[in-house]
This record gives sequence, structure tokens and C-alpha cells, in this order.
Amino acid sequence: MQNISSTIEQIKTTRTYLLELIKDLNIDQLNKVPTGFNNNIIWNIAHLTAAQQGLCYFRSGLDFPVDIQYIKPYSVGTKPETFVTAATFATIKELMFSSLDQLLADYNKRIFKTYTPVTTRYNVEISNIDEAINFLPFHEGLHQGYILALKRLV
Repeated sequence: MQNISSTIEQIKTTRTYLLELIKDLNIDQLNKVPTGFNNNIIWNIAHLTAAQQGLCYFRSGLDFPVDIQYIKPYSVGTKPETFVTAATFATIKELMFSSLDQLLADYNKRIFKTYTPVTTRYNVEISNIDEAINFLPFHEGLHQGYILALKRLV
């Protein structure tokens, strides 16, 4: 099992790659929900941070370090409700990395003392913070696939 620091670095690498994939798209393309889809590229990008906050902080009974306005609209079961501006998207992109830095710092401070177990929709059982963090690269990969599919249609 790899250590948490290297797992978080792996996630950062994936997120950097995702931003590189979409760098040539304009804000309208990033907000577009193609026919047959429930969400858009921005939702998928923001969902990565929202899911990380939920799996790591919420399930540990801790407050979110990220403002709820960047979590609630992008949580499981939501879909895009409003047009996301370029300024808001810039903040979302920054949070993709700062939230991971905060996660590592908090992990190293050992603030994750309890954890409410969960079985994901992919039938993965997560019962502690280490398992939650180690699940994130799998989750990121799924959304990378969605983003690639959406990019072809916008």
C-alpha cells in the first residue's frame, strides 16, 4: 500500500492532466450539458473536490475546510443548476489543489480520529481515512472518463 503523501501527489498529477485536457475550452463549453448527460465538465471538475471533502471530512465528523458553496452544488446526486462564471471556475480550479494540500496537512496532524463507514455506489467499502484517500484516485479516474466523453460533445 502506497503512503498517503504519494497518493495525494498522484491525485494532483491526475488533476493537472484534467486541466490540461480542457484548457482550450471556453466557459460556455465547460458549462454545456450535452444531450444524454446530467452534468457538464465544470460539475465533474468541482465534484472531485466535493467528493474528497465528503469522503474525508464529513465522514470523519469534521467541518469542511472548503466553503460549502463549492461542495453542496457538486455533491453526489446533484446536477448543474446555474451557469458557472469564469471567476468561479478559477476558484474551483485553485481548490482542486489547495484542498489536497490541506488534506495532507490535516492527515499529518492526525485530526481524522473517527470515521463513519460507507459503501460507495461502486460497492467499495470504506471504513477509515486511509481507505477514503486511497479510493480517491479510482474516483478521479471515473470522472476523467466522463470529462473526456463530455469534451467530445461540447
